[in-house]
Amino acid sequence: MKLGARIVKTGIAITLALFVAQWLDLPSPFFAGIAAIFAIQPSIYRSYQSIIEHIQANLIGAILAIIFSLIFGHDPFIIGLTAIFVIGINLKLKIENTIPLALVTVIAIMESPGENFLEFSLIRFSTVMIGILCAFLVNLFFIPPKYETRLYYKVKVTTEDILKWIRINMRHASEHNLLKTDIENLRQRLLKLEQLFMLYKEERTYFPTRKSSSTKARKLVIFRQLILTSNRALHTLKTLHRLENELHQMPSEYQHYLKAELDHLVNLHEQVLLKFVGKIKQHNTSEMYAEEQFDKSQFIDAFMIHKADFLDSEENADVWYHLFPLVSKIIDYNEQLVHLDKLIDSFQNYHKSENEFDIEQREEE
Repeated sequence: MKLGARIVKTGIAITLALFVAQWLDLPSPFFAGIAAIFAIQPSIYRSYQSIIEHIQANLIGAILAIIFSLIFGHDPFIIGLTAIFVIGINLKLKIENTIPLALVTVIAIMESPGENFLEFSLIRFSTVMIGILCAFLVNLFFIPPKYETRLYYKVKVTTEDILKWIRINMRHASEHNLLKTDIENLRQRLLKLEQLFMLYKEERTYFPTRKSSSTKARKLVIFRQLILTSNRALHTLKTLHRLENELHQMPSEYQHYLKAELDHLVNLHEQVLLKFVGKIKQHNTSEMYAEEQFDKSQFIDAFMIHKADFLDSEENADVWYHLFPLVSKIIDYNEQLVHLDKLIDSFQNYHKSENEFDIEQREEE
């Protein structure tokens, strides 16, 4: 069982919230624990946003719960009606993520009123707020997210799996249904990468300088291009998989040529990932593959040259035209890869003292 940072932080936040509530001798301390569960966030910046929104939402829930209780009583129907109003107001304020905890506050205040209802309501509201504050403190001080390390290793592992399948598919060694399932899995992994990138993009430098802001912007460009290039590699793999039968019908000379070109791109992609973390010298990728560098014009010409030899029937013509998307995907993949290589070269050549990624060496995920 693998425990992520958010799982550990949630456990710590619940424990801290319960301890604080018990230390203050508050009744029903479990409301603080429940609030900590809802308030924990994957990043410090989102935690900061969350605490502001939760304070607003819980104030709304507490005020409406008190007003409705004093006017209409504590009937279950009234509690449900109060919940509807709280949901509507939160939706209007566009803080819908806070609705579950606001409803917890409503129920906590209205479910068991005593003689001193206002005092009881204040205590229950304070108990919930303690849970929110404990979650914020845990997000702030415990296990700070290392987005650069996480992004790099997730991009690296996902890209390596894509490149592995491209090699296997071009050698006609892939099992069709297994590859189809894995392509969907790779697509889901890239979507999660996009979400992780958004967390990294949202994260703020809390003592920003002009230098740190420009460095963060350059890093964002590189990571954005890393993910985009991996996406283009996946699109190439999907098209190879979809047109597998059509490729088998192409002349063997062209199949060998296509395999050689894709092998070059796959090798270059691997070298670029290594250069990104300084395992290969700058410009070394260009030197290593200078002789077999992908030439877009030559690639298109090679595709057109085989047209005359292949178009000997209407059926062959359909097959040939179906391969146009594959040519387009490979050219696009190459362009994104070359752009990524240039970005990394530029990043490593200029402002060397500033342009350093915070990537820890660790075992593969």
